[in-house]
Formats: sequence, structure tokens, C-alpha cells
Amino acid sequence: MSRSGYLETLFSKASETTCVAQLHDIPGGPETFLLVAKFCYGVRIEVTPENAVSLRCAAEYLQMSENYGDANLIYLTESFLNDHVFVNWEDSIKALEKSCEPKVLPLAEELHIVSRCIGSLAMKACAEDNTSFFNWPISLPEGTTTTTIYWNGIQTKATSENWWFNDVSSFLDLPMYKRFIKTVESRGVNAGIIAASVTHYAKRNLPLLGCSRKSGSPSEEGTNYGDDMYYSHEEQRSLLEEIVELLPGKKCVTSTKFLLRLLRTSMVLHASQVTQETLEKRIGMQLDEAALEDLLIPNMKYSGETLYDTDSVQRILDHFMLTFDSSIVEEKQMMGDSHPLKSITKVASLIDGYLAEVASDENLKLSKFQALGALIPEDVRPMDDGIYRAIDIYIKVNYLT
Repeated sequence: MSRSGYLETLFSKASETTCVAQLHDIPGGPETFLLVAKFCYGVRIEVTPENAVSLRCAAEYLQMSENYGDANLIYLTESFLNDHVFVNWEDSIKALEKSCEPKVLPLAEELHIVSRCIGSLAMKACAEDNTSFFNWPISLPEGTTTTTIYWNGIQTKATSENWWFNDVSSFLDLPMYKRFIKTVESRGVNAGIIAASVTHYAKRNLPLLGCSRKSGSPSEEGTNYGDDMYYSHEEQRSLLEEIVELLPGKKCVTSTKFLLRLLRTSMVLHASQVTQETLEKRIGMQLDEAALEDLLIPNMKYSGETLYDTDSVQRILDHFMLTFDSSIVEEKQMMGDSHPLKSITKVASLIDGYLAEVASDENLKLSKFQALGALIPEDVRPMDDGIYRAIDIYIKVNYLT
């Protein structure tokens, strides 16, 4: 009672000599309370990055301020967080993990521990992206990829790669990752770095990413990926939709291949129409960077008769043609009237190849085949061999068999 205002008040109101207090709401539960009790009785306890958050929250709950003894538990844990945890990347990750525990999170938020952990991590990630600004030498010893550096007493790492991608993908759940990446983004980090991190997070945490019809569609209930990890369709759908919102909208900062994988997965999971439209629009903006094999999207519609989703590809191509129409003048001004307009030429070849692939589908209607081919202006094809080959295949399959 001499160390805790909460317990002093609680027992001072007791009318009996012996009374029992039930403290079910203490952050961290029994393990944390045992450490608190030892501290109160003068037993030396070890404060670590793993228990500092729960101890700090329990100390706040029990009102263990300096009013109840010098160097009380609030002071001790707050000092440890500031002097050891928030200055170190690994310890900040561990502390943030502990902050997410249900009994700890509300008070950890109220005490700004979560926001301070996120701010600490974001600062280190941003500092890594802007090492030249701080005049940090980044030459690493031969045969190594990581070295420890200090700035204003703050420990961080310098690597030849974005070392923090794996840590935040492994240890942060989606709500915390979103807060982290938004903080990093607000500090002016390059959009390409943001896109790369979100891509890494998605590949690590979205089990169905890249699932195709050839490998078999998962059950409607969900998917078991071993190691006691189970992901329902609803969980994966929600994660995918959030990932799409997190990706920067700037053109070409996210690879077209990855966007097409996301689109394919969104169809498997029956993601919202808004999500699929967003992906189709972004793919359309950079369709000239797509590969034919990635454009062959299996038809996931229950009523789908065709093998491939030609409707989606047509919408993607529509978006490309809209962006192309608005940029063609700029391209001509930059490259001159003789410029071959490489982007539209690449897309023309891509679509001709796509038509040749889907032409062998007996269920593909002539109107769909014609609509896709007609979207490409005649004068942008360097040669007509590709479109004639596609037409030849379609005629042989549908009219000469």
C-alpha cells in the first residue's frame, strides 16, 4: 500500500480487518502483478523490452507514482522505455508487440506508448532512407549487409537493402502496420519505398496471393497453411482490400506484375468491386509494363463460360487508352513527331499476343474478340502479323473445326 495509490485507497475503505481484493483488470495479468509485488517488497526485478510495457501500464493502473516513494515503478519503467526501448529498433518492435495484447492495449494507447513506439520505428526507417541527409557513411564491410550506426545517440542500422521490411511484416499486425507505414509516408519517404514495403507485407501475410485456377481454388470456409495458421476468406479479403488502399497511387511505383497478382487474388476472394476497379485502373495506367502470362487471368465468375477473364482485360485496356490519349501529346513534344510511341506499341503487341492465347477458347464470343482487337488504333502497330495470327487461330477453332 505504501507504493500504490490504488491499493491504499482500496484497503482504506475496507471495514473488516481481513479483506480480499480481486484485481482481474491489471494489464499484463498475474505474471506482471507478481513482478509488481516483488518490486513493492524490495526484491530486485529485471525490466526488459518484453515486460516494460505491461509493467508501465500496471504501474499506471495501480497509481505507483512518486507520491508513493522515490524511484517508484512509473518512474522506473518510463525511464527504461525512453532510455533503452525507444532508441533501439529491435526493442521498439518487441515493445509494440506487447502493447497489442488485449489487456494492455487500451492503457498503452492512453499513455502514448503505442504512438511513441511507432514514431521511434518510423524515424529509424526514414533515417535509413535519408542517410545521405545525415551524412552517414554507408560503405559496409566486405561480406556484410548490415552495420550499426548512431545518430544523436539513437541506434539504428545501415544496410544495402531495406532491412526493416521483414521485421515490420513479421511482427506487426495490419492495424499497427498501417499506422507505421502512414507515419513513414508522412515523413516524406519515397513512394517507391512505401510500395516495396507494402508489397513485402502482402506477400508475407496474404496466403492466397498468386493463387490460380491451375493450382486449385481453396474452399469457401478458408485455408489452412500449417503451423496452426488458419486464414478465413473473410480475413484474407479484408487484408487484401486494406493492402490495395495502402499502395501509393503514383504510376509505376508498384510493379505491374504484383498488381495483376493482387487482381487475380481479389477475384478468388471475391473482393469488393471498388477494390477490383482500383486495381484495374492502376494496371491500366502502366499496362505497357505487363507480361502476357500475367495478363491471362482465369475467369473466376460462377457463371463464367470462357477460360480467361476477357472483360477485366478489356476494362484494363480501356483505362490504358484513356491515359494514353492524355499523354500522347506530351510524348510527341518530348520525343518529336517521329517518336514510335513505345508504350502504345508495346501494348499493341501485348494485346495481339493475348488475343492469340484466348482465341483458342471455343466459348469466346466473336463480339468480345472484336472489341478487344478494335481498341488498339491501326496506325500504332509496327506490323500486323500478331493480329492476323490471332484472327487465324480464332477462325480455325470456331469455324473450321
